Amino acid sequence: MSTLLALLGPTASGKTALGLALAERLGGEIVSCDSTAVYRGFDIGTDKPPLAARRGIPHHLIDVADPEEEYTAARYAREAAAAIRNIAARGRLPILVGGTGFYYRALTRGLFPGPGRDAALRARLEAIARRRGPAFLHRMVGRVDPASAQRIQPRDVKRLVRALEVFFLTGKPLTAHFAETVAPLDGWRIVPIGLRLPAAETAARVARRVDEQFAGGLVDEVRGLLARGVPEAARPFGGLVYRQVMEFLHGVRDEAATRALIVQENRRYARRQLIWFRKEPNLEWFDGPGECAGTRASVEGRLAERLQEAC
Repeated sequence: MSTLLALLGPTASGKTALGLALAERLGGEIVSCDSTAVYRGFDIGTDKPPLAARRGIPHHLIDVADPEEEYTAARYAREAAAAIRNIAARGRLPILVGGTGFYYRALTRGLFPGPGRDAALRARLEAIARRRGPAFLHRMVGRVDPASAQRIQPRDVKRLVRALEVFFLTGKPLTAHFAETVAPLDGWRIVPIGLRLPAAETAARVARRVDEQFAGGLVDEVRGLLARGVPEAARPFGGLVYRQVMEFLHGVRDEAATRALIVQENRRYARRQLIWFRKEPNLEWFDGPGECAGTRASVEGRLAERLQEAC
């Protein structure tokens, strides 16, 4: 049985550093699990490790889509599964690294394929969102699909519309369809490891990272993307960090306030990630940052035990 090691957890917990260390030690390759890192040109705000920092270790599912594309969880599941199989076929250990919980679930549990989009229904739902606000759609989802309402953020109109579209077209909630799907990695041994830190340490690490992103040219990166013709409506511009920088460029707030807001939103995101991953089956938590030698040793030891248990 082939094995996938998954390093999961909230933002700024050191997953990238741990993934690189384990890949070097165990003969592995990295498969990213980040919904914005798939887009070319969005580098600083996603903390993509530059080529020089990858230490010759192949990285997959980074820079695989143009910003104008709509990269979906279903596409991610297909492409990540193919990359993972190819890594294993070469006798290497695939190591999944990231914090996008929905992508991880799509890969390990699967997504149902349809129904297709209904343009007229979507237009009506989007009109309701504009007229009555996204919170009204969120309440609608809560009535027909409480599980999806817990998972989807109240302002995420795109996913709220999709949840309602599926319900109205099929008569069943989105989560009921998820339960009937087959995972792309069915039959694989998945060893999920989660990193977590105290809230105060996460806050300090997030603040330091935001300072590094601005010092590293985050604002200029966004300006360059716009100058190259990437439309402001491009999906990655709506993500964390990039959305706040776009608002800064439009004069919504000054740089100091923008930095503070990004830190605040990252902290909130980290809490949501923890809540999400706590629901994942068989995930084993380790306390401590991924850069810490003690954390690495603990993970390596437990991984060896898990593999031995499966033999």
